[in-house]
Amino acid sequence: MSTQREELSVHAAGKLLARITARKAMRGVVLTLALTGMIGTAGGCSGPAPKRAAPAQHDRPPVSYYLALGDSLSQGVQPDASGASVRTAHGYPDQLYAALHRRQPGLRLVKLGCPGETTVTMIHGGICSYPGGSQLAAAVRFVRAHQARVALITLDIGANDPDSCITDFSIVKLPSCAGRSVSQAATNLTTILATLRQTDAHARIIAMNYYLPALAEWRNGLAGQILARLGEVAVTGYNMLLGGIYQRFGVRVADVSGAFHTADFSPQVTLPGLGRLPRNVAAICQWTWECAPPPRGPNQHPDQAGYQVITHAFLLAGAGQPARGSTGSPGSRPGV
Repeated sequence: MSTQREELSVHAAGKLLARITARKAMRGVVLTLALTGMIGTAGGCSGPAPKRAAPAQHDRPPVSYYLALGDSLSQGVQPDASGASVRTAHGYPDQLYAALHRRQPGLRLVKLGCPGETTVTMIHGGICSYPGGSQLAAAVRFVRAHQARVALITLDIGANDPDSCITDFSIVKLPSCAGRSVSQAATNLTTILATLRQTDAHARIIAMNYYLPALAEWRNGLAGQILARLGEVAVTGYNMLLGGIYQRFGVRVADVSGAFHTADFSPQVTLPGLGRLPRNVAAICQWTWECAPPPRGPNQHPDQAGYQVITHAFLLAGAGQPARGSTGSPGSRPGV
């Protein structure tokens, strides 16, 4: 009897051990399947875990373009430590692009400007190398290739024309810069804007008028003060001419002359090392290299703060307003 009970106990223990072993084996299978992704989260069987979908094409910001045309200002030229005028990444197109890109992440900057460019060479070429032979031809080619996506075109041209009233102004140059040179520049600018408008009738184009580097001559006694006043009269007339041409072609004007207080001789501003100066003279000394000591000065190009002032003028003219589905935001400029 005792032997039978022992046999039954051994038999029952064997069955119990078999059940425990089977359950452990099943758990191992379940764990293996779960690790290989063959068990669903709800406990059912499924295929391998799905891969994460790639971002849809429409989630990317639409690409648009800001096309900067013109002369050295459109390339951010400033004097280096040796006094050589060099391109920089701090010009008004770069600063304007940075301001606009915050609201338009798909915006791209294309700079076609050429240091030393005149209204003649912009049309016919001769200084910088371009596909098509000239800056204007390259601009037309670019706009045609990306017409629906060109959000903004900016332009500064005319300051480097022969006998210009803007650069290297002198009393000797006054008769020519106020007469023949202005007339030729007006004719060429008309051709440039007509060509751009024929390429894209609805493009948003903003062009700038000019400050007067010769105001720095005020610091050189009575003769310099007479030259500064004559230069202000000449550049005011030239800027009025530019404004009339821009208006004919639906081009907005970035009032850089006003931003630099070009006509404002009356308030006196004190600058370290330069003393008390008329407000317009102080602006030239503070925002360009014209009053800087050698080797960097005198140089007519803006410094980084001056380019910021020009940038602000373009924003005030509407560079930051919505265009073709885009938006922008205005910046701020230093005061004088």
